[in-house]
Amino acid sequence: MFDQALKILWNKKLGDLYYRIGLQARGGYARAKPGQFVMLRLPGHNDPLLRRPFSIHRLIAAGGRVEGIEILYKLVGKGTRKLARLPEGQRLNVLGPLGSAFTLPGRLGHVFIVSGGIGVAPMVFLASFLVARGADPARCRIFLGGKSSGDILCADDFTDLGMPVHTTTDDGSAGDQCLVTHPVELAIQDSLPDIIYACGPLEMLQCVLGIVEKYEILCQVSIETRMACGLGACLGCAVEIRDASDQYLHACLDGPVFDTREIRL
Repeated sequence: MFDQALKILWNKKLGDLYYRIGLQARGGYARAKPGQFVMLRLPGHNDPLLRRPFSIHRLIAAGGRVEGIEILYKLVGKGTRKLARLPEGQRLNVLGPLGSAFTLPGRLGHVFIVSGGIGVAPMVFLASFLVARGADPARCRIFLGGKSSGDILCADDFTDLGMPVHTTTDDGSAGDQCLVTHPVELAIQDSLPDIIYACGPLEMLQCVLGIVEKYEILCQVSIETRMACGLGACLGCAVEIRDASDQYLHACLDGPVFDTREIRL
């Protein structure tokens, strides 16, 4: 874990509400894993006072060496709107990498990756990580859901890796008009995956949980939750343990990635 002032390499708009920010980080992130996150603090501001958590979207590499990280974020409040105005060359305080990562099954066979909206943020890193470790991209199926077409992100990143992508939107403006979990279950009925990775709104994850329990499929989810410290000090990001009453894990230390057999959603 490193607490550094990292130089902004780019801060690019991606649609109406989304941005990608690249940060120069030559030390400390070569061992980062998909699913881990960083805590950002805006320079010269105490509003918002607390750091904000963001998944590592991808590693920036040149000549086989990790030169930085990229964060995908959505404009949702005061903090992210200030973040969007930061220029190239500005320095941003970053604490990370933090938290747990997605783990790979013993056999890299048939893999489903399911995301809703900004839940796609850690999945591009995961997809490239899978391919780098020998997964067949043609057997890694991607399911992207959103409220409308503007919420369908990173489809080209997955297709560039050779992974088939299925999109859904609530309003039918892109892909099928249905919940993203509907084509997931149809695909399971056609061919059972070895594992499902998912990140998105709680309601989506609860639906994914119901599906994987029905078909007895291994599943890991990345929990989207507010974190005040990212270090386990505030105990504000509690996640209930499935088979223990009044016992909790914490998203910042034990997560944000969990095996769905361990927790209640």
